[in-house]
Amino acid sequence: MKPNPPSQLFSELAKFDSCSIANAVDTFRARLLSEGFTGPGIACRTKTVPPMVGVAFTLKVRSSDPSIKPSFYLDRPDWWERIEDAPFPRVLVIEDTDVHPGRGSLVGPVHACIVKAMGFVGVVTNGAIRGTRKFEEIGLHAFSGNVSPSHAFGHVVEMGGPIEIAGVKIGTGDLIHGDHDGIVSIPDDLAERVPDAARKVVERERGICAYCNSRGFSREKLKGLISADSSRW
Repeated sequence: MKPNPPSQLFSELAKFDSCSIANAVDTFRARLLSEGFTGPGIACRTKTVPPMVGVAFTLKVRSSDPSIKPSFYLDRPDWWERIEDAPFPRVLVIEDTDVHPGRGSLVGPVHACIVKAMGFVGVVTNGAIRGTRKFEEIGLHAFSGNVSPSHAFGHVVEMGGPIEIAGVKIGTGDLIHGDHDGIVSIPDDLAERVPDAARKVVERERGICAYCNSRGFSREKLKGLISADSSRW
């Protein structure tokens, strides 16, 4: 398990939206500009909940076919035992490995309360969740490919390994940020520098927007402002 980031880092990162975090990571040119964030196929179901920042714990699940063991998932909490040493705050990241993900939901309103009590601040999956009102009620973030009224045969097939969700690769211990615009993975070696970079990004964006709203606005001056700035709009 990776060492837990400083507690203050989570609150600092939570001050920014996911777009600012993504732009801040981009300023370091540590990865391709098309990597590290979720693309099509996932949506935020809890848009009223403040930004989510936490350390990933990964699962792979299936829901279309019966489990090898004929038992309901709430009676098989094997993976709960695996999180004892996981850092706080935690984000449960679930890859639905069915051919057609999202037939059933592993996490519904009751399981949402359970994972919240275990120190999770959000659930991210390419599959389904259910009971979105409960997620918002308890302040637990939910990102999913779809919603479903049923758990179907939801069962865990793998714990703690690398997974891929909507185009972003995530491993247990990775630091992730999410809000209504999506999920961003933050590289470990950059994490403590990202808040300052995000502040600079926000300040630059405010300056551009303020100029666009000014009486002296011109396209030529705008070109000059943008060409003098290395951030991406």
